[in-house]
Amino acid sequence: MVSSELISTLRGLSRSDKFYVMQLLISELAQNETDLIKPDQAYPVWSPYGADEAADTMLKVLQAAKAQDHA
Repeated sequence: MVSSELISTLRGLSRSDKFYVMQLLISELAQNETDLIKPDQAYPVWSPYGADEAADTMLKVLQAAKAQDHA
C-alpha cells in the first residue's frame, strides 16, 4: 500500500517532476513485461488476409448500419 506521505510528496511536485516520475514508473513496468515474450519462441499473429468470410460479415453489418442511418 502506498503511504499517505508518499502521495503528499508526489502532489507537491512540479508538473515536470510529476512527468519524470511517471516516465520512470512506466519504464520500470515495461521492463517487467519483457518476461512475457521469450526469445526463440514462435507466437501466432492473426492477419486479415484470407479472412474473406469475416470481411463479408463486416461489410453486411456496415451496409445495414448505413441503411438504418438513411431511413
